[in-house]
Amino acid sequence: MLAARHARVRADLDRLNLDALVVTSFTNIRYLANHVGSAGILVLTNDAAHLVVDFRYEAAVAALQASPAACPDLRVHPVPASYEEALLGCLATIGVSRVGVEAKDMSLARWEWLVANTSSRHLELTFRSTSGVIEAVRMVKDDSEVAILREAARRIDVVVDAALRAVRAGEAERTVAMAIEAAIRGQGYERLAFDTIVASGPNAALPHHRAGERVLADGDLVVLDFGGVLHGYCCDLTRTVCVGSISSQARELYDAVYDAHQAAVAAVKPGIEATVIDSAARRVLESRGLGPAFGHGTGHGLGLDVHEEPRVGKPRADLPAATLEAGMVFTIEPGAYLPGFGGVRIEDDVLVTAGGCEVLTRPGRELVAL
Repeated sequence: MLAARHARVRADLDRLNLDALVVTSFTNIRYLANHVGSAGILVLTNDAAHLVVDFRYEAAVAALQASPAACPDLRVHPVPASYEEALLGCLATIGVSRVGVEAKDMSLARWEWLVANTSSRHLELTFRSTSGVIEAVRMVKDDSEVAILREAARRIDVVVDAALRAVRAGEAERTVAMAIEAAIRGQGYERLAFDTIVASGPNAALPHHRAGERVLADGDLVVLDFGGVLHGYCCDLTRTVCVGSISSQARELYDAVYDAHQAAVAAVKPGIEATVIDSAARRVLESRGLGPAFGHGTGHGLGLDVHEEPRVGKPRADLPAATLEAGMVFTIEPGAYLPGFGGVRIEDDVLVTAGGCEVLTRPGRELVAL
């Protein structure tokens, strides 16, 4: 599994004319080496993976390397002083010269230190900025990742049932959020994927509202957005329900978003650009006069991060659109938000398959009155 990931990244190193890639994103280090920690640097070359770690992780890495999850061709480099010193020592020892760094993750201070000390020590090293090398590989999940994401989606369906039981007139948003989070823990997730969103009444018009003290009342639309992390991988789901009676405006808004969601799911297949999915959802909402009410993208990739590639949104001149491949996993979550009234968002997790897509989460259908 890890060997296949390394091979895909190494192919990009050849294309970029690099001898090594310095990986400083902890998520990417986990993806390539199975090392989980709050410190560490991985240097991937054409023949080995060099892990720079301090004494806090030496025993854990040794145990990992003695397990079935061992990283192939791993060489461990200690940190006697600082990580920067250890990294320069590693690079000098392994004899590379053209070195890529992760621009999104390496701080300017670390970059300046490396360049200055490379020069002052007369090392034959040239550092080059890279972007998205490992993230592009991570977009297509292997069989082990798909199995975890499928199980994470199965468990979140149980949490949905707990969330619906918690939504009642007279309950505060924060109380509902606490019930959802307890259910997430109860299903064996190691942590929340993000802060749980419970947005009721006018707050439902705020896409990323934080659950507060507002008390749910009859007629409120309530947006419930939550997720958990299972074996490192994230699931993310949103349901919108109504407290008590459902007004005609609430039903029309929900039906429009539901139809947009269905159109987006139906559009998913290998070979199309991710922007096509966004367009499918957006057309439906625009036809209902709700185009301006849909201000965010239709989805985002899921994996070790809750927001990763591919981006499922409007075309952007400064970014190439991702072409869908079997094995990609992302959310589909159109929404419409009317200030002063409320909003609706419906989100499911989908897997691109050879023939279209598999909806991993249990789809919601009718607007439920609780």
